[in-house]
Amino acid sequence: MKKILVTTGGTGGHVIPAEIVSEHLNTKYEIIFTTDLRGYKFFKSNKIKVKIFDTPKLNINFFLPLKIIKLFYLIIDSIFHLKNEKVTKVISTGGYMSLPICIAARFIGINIYLLEPNLTLGRANKFFLKFSKRIICYSNDLKNFPEKFKNKIKVINPLVFKDFYEIKKKDPNKKNLSLLIFGGSQGANIFDKQINKVLVDINKKYPLRIVQQTSIENIENLRNFYNLNKIENKIFNFEKNFIELINDTDLCICRAGATSLAEISIMNKPFITIPLPTAKDDHQMDNAKFYEKAGCCWILNQKNLNHEILTNLLLKIVKDKSEYINKKNNLKKLNYQNSWNDVNQKLNKIIDEN
Repeated sequence: MKKILVTTGGTGGHVIPAEIVSEHLNTKYEIIFTTDLRGYKFFKSNKIKVKIFDTPKLNINFFLPLKIIKLFYLIIDSIFHLKNEKVTKVISTGGYMSLPICIAARFIGINIYLLEPNLTLGRANKFFLKFSKRIICYSNDLKNFPEKFKNKIKVINPLVFKDFYEIKKKDPNKKNLSLLIFGGSQGANIFDKQINKVLVDINKKYPLRIVQQTSIENIENLRNFYNLNKIENKIFNFEKNFIELINDTDLCICRAGATSLAEISIMNKPFITIPLPTAKDDHQMDNAKFYEKAGCCWILNQKNLNHEILTNLLLKIVKDKSEYINKKNNLKKLNYQNSWNDVNQKLNKIIDEN
């Protein structure tokens, strides 16, 4: 069985698509991974084969010369790793942690395939675009994408685990409106500091059920806050069966990471998204606008977000269900022909190219 190396790391937004790629390809290829120290904690299974390459971030400071020396060492180490493992192809999910493996693969003539889950071309992917065989995207229209490399684009539906296609989707139909609030792998303190106070006001007229992600340190405080205000709640930091939380909710409030939005979308759950304003090249805003254009979500800008804006939007959604229902129907239309087999066949066809 031929071997593919998937290089990933940094955040869940890098690691999760890498694991989904493995889920699609592992019947025909042996999949191994490289990641950095940050990315390792996001892998779901401890049975996979992972090698740590703790790639330094090459920002300009006093330590830059030492970082360049370390990068050079990691490139040499990557060359030996690729050869010893007899890797035939490399797939990168982007990020600076991919530098040593991709440079090594280029040096010894191994084909490089790039995966870009965002609607903005990442900087690492842009750097390696010239040397890659293909770049796998969710759209032909990526921000910052060089026109001369458009022929390398291969479009597939957004990657989510197979479980999301197989689960029986349900509408909660509970007395209380159920909200799922989460900030992704990088967290979202704004959800703890602003949204919970808005929900208290909403709950006085329209009973709510809150399922909210927060830091481990804040779980007890947030739970006590909702209990004190008599709001049904479930507070968590990490949930293994996150798909069940999505399935059991009416509306999501979240950041705009590509995988998070893909998971909510495939479950046909309308959402309010507050894109992370510090995301590189504002890529989360571009991700959100893709779904807004399809009529599937509401976007709030964190820079001008306040109690009144969020309260008015939630009250509008609760009072008049027509817009909510319309967005739910648009999600169903968006995902009408989206199937696991379709994604699987397209992805395998791309990787199988000579």
